[in-house]
Amino acid sequence: MEKIAVIRRPIEKEMTTFREVFDASLETSNPLLKEVLAYIRQRNGKMMRPMLTMLVAKAFGELSSGAYHAAATMEMLHTASLVHDDVVDESDERRGQPSVNSAFNNKISVLVGDYLLSTALHHASLTRNPDIVIAVSCLGQELSEGEILQLSNISNAELSETTYYEIIRKKTAALFATCAQLGAMSSGASAEQVETFRLYGEKVGICFQIKDDIFDYFDSPELGKPTGNDMLEGKLTLPAIHAVNTHGDDRARTLVQRVKEGRVSTAEVSELIAFTKEHGGITYAEQAMQRHYEEALALARTVGDADVRAALEAYATYVVDRTK
Repeated sequence: MEKIAVIRRPIEKEMTTFREVFDASLETSNPLLKEVLAYIRQRNGKMMRPMLTMLVAKAFGELSSGAYHAAATMEMLHTASLVHDDVVDESDERRGQPSVNSAFNNKISVLVGDYLLSTALHHASLTRNPDIVIAVSCLGQELSEGEILQLSNISNAELSETTYYEIIRKKTAALFATCAQLGAMSSGASAEQVETFRLYGEKVGICFQIKDDIFDYFDSPELGKPTGNDMLEGKLTLPAIHAVNTHGDDRARTLVQRVKEGRVSTAEVSELIAFTKEHGGITYAEQAMQRHYEEALALARTVGDADVRAALEAYATYVVDRTK
């Protein structure tokens, strides 16, 4: 059975209810807003983040109304962050499709992102759980801090794995962690159980970002970005950080400096990518991802419900095995 089918199996019925809740909150009489929201909705993916919230909630029994609103909160917040990120990064594409700012414009994208964020907070309030509202508020801060840290790190001459992990924990892993955390919180789980699932989500999120970063070292039209796009934006990720820190010569460090100064050419990016591959950067990143994956599996295996346990194992496996 395909991993997505295994993931969805315990919550097949609940996914239908979730989509009704999610879609109803995007209804509007404003013609322009309606057009943009319809564009965003047609590009919605597999709903991996709300599925995580619902899977964790399902580990404790039937889903409450609060669980559906928690799941909607996370999907809205995730979507808002993507819309805003594309404006910040000046991206023309998102997963091979025109980004919202490309299809419309930056002003509309920012305002629609704000609308989605407000809708997310509304769903959080509908859980009637103050702890969930606090967790979502803290997540919003972390996501912003992660993006700001990444921007400020571009000008930092040091190549630090510690800083790299701090960035991806805040800008990516925190979202997965909160998805799992809210699923447990919406079901009345103990503080210990909430932390177990939060940690599972964090491990999966770290895997997700490392995998995304590895993609940038290989050609893949499906991803909607050329090889080395991160470097062209001044970002250096785990494979290059490791390769340059362990084997970097004067030429490699010159290329790193040009990346950070925003003066690197596509030919120089190709040269740095080749250096990274030749000196074990990809292998190192894959091994790091594997460690976090195994830790996520160990946490998933503490779940009593066999179907949910299998789904959470498949969820982590899907993240590390995906091809786009």
